[in-house]
Amino acid sequence: MDKENLKLTSAEIGTLWGEYVNGTAVDIVNKHMFSVIEDTKIKLIFEDAIKTFAKQKEQITLFIQNEGFPVPIGFTESDLNKGAKRLFSDIFCLHYLHIITLHGLLGHSTSLSSSVRKDLREFYDSCDNDAKRMYHQTTDLLLEKGHFQRDPTFYPEETPEFVFGQKFMDGYFGDKRPLAATEIIALSLNLKKKILEKSLSIGFSQVTQDTEVRKFLKNTQQVSDNQIQSLGKILNGDNLPVPMSWESEVTTSQDSPFSDKLMLYHMGFLLQASQSYHGAGLASTMRSDLVLNYEKIILKNLMVTKDWFDLMTKNKWLEQPPLAPNRKEIAKDK
Repeated sequence: MDKENLKLTSAEIGTLWGEYVNGTAVDIVNKHMFSVIEDTKIKLIFEDAIKTFAKQKEQITLFIQNEGFPVPIGFTESDLNKGAKRLFSDIFCLHYLHIITLHGLLGHSTSLSSSVRKDLREFYDSCDNDAKRMYHQTTDLLLEKGHFQRDPTFYPEETPEFVFGQKFMDGYFGDKRPLAATEIIALSLNLKKKILEKSLSIGFSQVTQDTEVRKFLKNTQQVSDNQIQSLGKILNGDNLPVPMSWESEVTTSQDSPFSDKLMLYHMGFLLQASQSYHGAGLASTMRSDLVLNYEKIILKNLMVTKDWFDLMTKNKWLEQPPLAPNRKEIAKDK
């Protein structure tokens, strides 16, 4: 069937809507960081990221308009306070772009898997390739600067082994077995994302103008710290290194580069995105103490996200995605 006669599905419209809103939020942060970064190599990568999203944004807009849907407002230059002092160091900015790129890789893959129409699949293929290029660039530069935090390594067994009995799952009684490689990668990835979450909440809480937003950000900071300590303790239990924190890369500036709306939305985006990684960690573990740990984190994050939702809606900052037709309302007598 010709693509002009193949209407986009609800899933396809939904992914386009999410890509636009989330992309514009990150784009505003990237633009501030680009304006204050001094390191030439880091600045070039941010310039590439900004140009890349500009092209993606134009194509997303066309897809949405051609289906007759309103283009989301998302985030614009009005959410950027130009000339504001730097809030983060150059190396933090590079770490930020690296982690956000990881989120983008997952997001583009999810969008691709929800798409049927060929032109949309080709678009998400190109987005995925852009994200891969950005991942390689940020990884290479972090390695070059000695700031890439590699996951723990250990020595290989001589032969393959098999699991025998329930002891493999025991995390509370008797001797705990060492962490499995599949569990370590999830722990390490979740920790890196939590560290970014905490550092951003620290920076944002310094510059927000709204008392309630500041209170929420401080609470998010504490929740993130508790979860970092909890996950880090598990790695420490096997004498494995914990990713280093980035709080020292947050400046003491109280000059806000962003609107309160953008900062609060960005934290909510990270909280919601992290749930998929916590779920993956939960699915990959068979040690009972790890299972309970992830369950507690997921439940706590749901509670924090509820507070975020209430605050966003109270301020009328949460843009509504396209909804299914309300058949009950349509069927009412005129």
